[in-house]
Parts: sequence; structure tokens; C-alpha cells
Amino acid sequence: MSTAVPVEIRASVRSWGALVDDRYAAAFSEYVQDSLISPLLMHGDALTVLRQLPAESIDCVMTSPPYWGKREYANGGIGLEADYRDFVRDLAGVCLELRRVLKPSGSFWLNIGDSYENKCLLGIPWRLAFELTGNQGWVLRNSIIWNKVKSGMDNTKDRLGNVHENVFHFVKQSKGYFYNADAIRSKPRETKVVNGAIVSGTGVSGVRYRRQIELSTELSKHERGQAIAALDAMLADVRAGRVSDFRMIIRGQQRATHSDSEKVSGRAKELRDKGFYILRYHPNGSKPTDVWDIIPEDTQNRGAHFAPYPEELCHIPILATCPEGGVVLDPFCGTGTTVYVARSSGRKSVGIDISRQYLDHAKERCGSLL
Repeated sequence: MSTAVPVEIRASVRSWGALVDDRYAAAFSEYVQDSLISPLLMHGDALTVLRQLPAESIDCVMTSPPYWGKREYANGGIGLEADYRDFVRDLAGVCLELRRVLKPSGSFWLNIGDSYENKCLLGIPWRLAFELTGNQGWVLRNSIIWNKVKSGMDNTKDRLGNVHENVFHFVKQSKGYFYNADAIRSKPRETKVVNGAIVSGTGVSGVRYRRQIELSTELSKHERGQAIAALDAMLADVRAGRVSDFRMIIRGQQRATHSDSEKVSGRAKELRDKGFYILRYHPNGSKPTDVWDIIPEDTQNRGAHFAPYPEELCHIPILATCPEGGVVLDPFCGTGTTVYVARSSGRKSVGIDISRQYLDHAKERCGSLL
């Protein structure tokens, strides 16, 4: 492919699932062998296009499909079913095809919101998640809460406002999938030297721990000696940059971090047997938690699409679970947020959408990166 702009494969879709066309497979095969990383945009319904793609050819899927009963999307498709159970069934059918095209080392990230019917919250995200884990063999690694900071006003008077959506991280196998935690770690606070003593970024110098150990009536003489030696070794690791920070849990001073029950907590058992344990913080910083505070997408420059999701929502999934040189797929591409972030992160990507209008926006948007 000689062009430097996003490549678009167009086809006429007469009805849901009616298109049979091998151009998708040929275009994909040519695209993955090309050195360019501009996205490949495919016009058609998700299920039909996915069936043309080769098995185990995608490294990472990141998508936000249409939500049930929320909006009338261009060209119809998933989300307009009369019954939410049909929506879950149709979307699960797409997810099963995604499982086929995803590599064993791949990840599938799904952002999906909930809906009400007769004032009853339906629990659609979890209905779909249970279908995928229970009947399709997906492994659910994380359930992330997207806290939509400064989201739209909720004028309902008989319930709390809805300000979150779910983001699920699925894999095909419980071990051996690609995950680069270092790519998404936050920068650790820097250590410093105060009066000749090393102090961690959160102010830990070891003085308080040392005093607690020396004055402890819970520790034996032997345990106190071991605790002091372990504390000195940890401070040396902080000084050398091998850890960024640490916490020390001492019997009789602090409680076990997860549970006091030795039956369910290895830390509690360690506290019983040794009298202390140390939590080491990674030298490259901490990894993100499963609650993401992200402002919803500003649609001022893309008014044609009524539900774009923010670029920030794609950064962690793509950086953590798509290796360099890998391919990202969004089967509900919309105006191209996923492929835009993939392109800006140096990854190849494939976007599928039933709306030609949305793909035109995605093509223009990704072209601006060149």
C-alpha cells in the first residue's frame, strides 16, 4: 500500500449480516504485511467483516459498541433491538467472532454502558460479561469503573445520578497473554537526602519503623534483630533506586494489610512467623487502579457522532496489551477514537463501522496525525 492516509474498504450493506465479500480478507492480508501504520478502515457491519478476517490475527481489541436503546445510530445495526436480551445475544455473537480473530496472547477491552426499562436498571454490562465468561470461555481479568468526571446533568428526581460506565478486560487464556505493566506506570515520587538520611518520595526515612522495632514488646530479641536488618536492606534499595518506596508492617504496631486471618492471608501468616513484613513499591512507579477518572469526550469538533468516547480511555488498554508492531481492532469504530490512539501510539489498527459517514470522520481525523 503506497498511500500514507488511512485506507478505506467500502461495500454496500443491504441488511444486517447480508454482505458476503472477500475483499476484506485480501485488504487485511495486504495491510498487515505493509510497513505503514495508518489505520485500515472497513465499511460494513461488524459480524460480516469479522468473518472475513483470519483467525488469531489481532493483538488487541478495544471497542465501545452502541448501547441498547440509547440513540439512533447512523445506518442502524446493533443497539436498536426491541428487547435488551436480543441486544445481548447479538453483541455476544460479535464477541464470539472477536475471540476467533484474537491471538492467544491478545486482550479484548469492552466499554459498555447500562440502560433502563420501565425504570429498572437492566445490568446489561454484567449480563454480557457473564455470557462471555460462562458460555464463550473468555477470562475476565478486570472490571474497570470509568468515572465520567464532569459528565452531563441528570435531572431524575427518584434515584442517584449515573456517572460511571464499565470497561471490561477479557483474555482468551488465564496465563501467557501479553501485558506490559511498565508501559502504564505512573512516575514515582523522587527520593531525597535529608540531613544525610535517605527519605522516600512519601517521606519514609525508616526512623519511625526503627523506633517501633527497638521498643516493641511483641517481638523477640531475635525478631528485632531480623527486622532491623531487613529495614536497613530496604533503605539501601531505596538509596540505590531498586525500589521507589516501601511500607513496613510490624507485629503489634500495624495490622496486616488485607486480613488478620492466617487462613486467608499469607501476609498475616508472615506477620505471625517473622514479626514483620515489608511491602516494596516498584521503582518505575505504581500501575493504574481499576477506577479511571476521565472526562467524557468533547464533541465540539465532531458533532456528527453522538457518542464518541474519550481518547484517554484507550491509552491504558493499547499501551499495556498491544505489543509494538501489533494490530489493534475496533469492530465499532465510529469516528475513530481507537484507531486514532493506536496510530499515535505507533500501532497498526483496523476499524470497522456500518456508517460510511463515521468512517469519513475517522479517515479525516487520523490523516491529521501525518
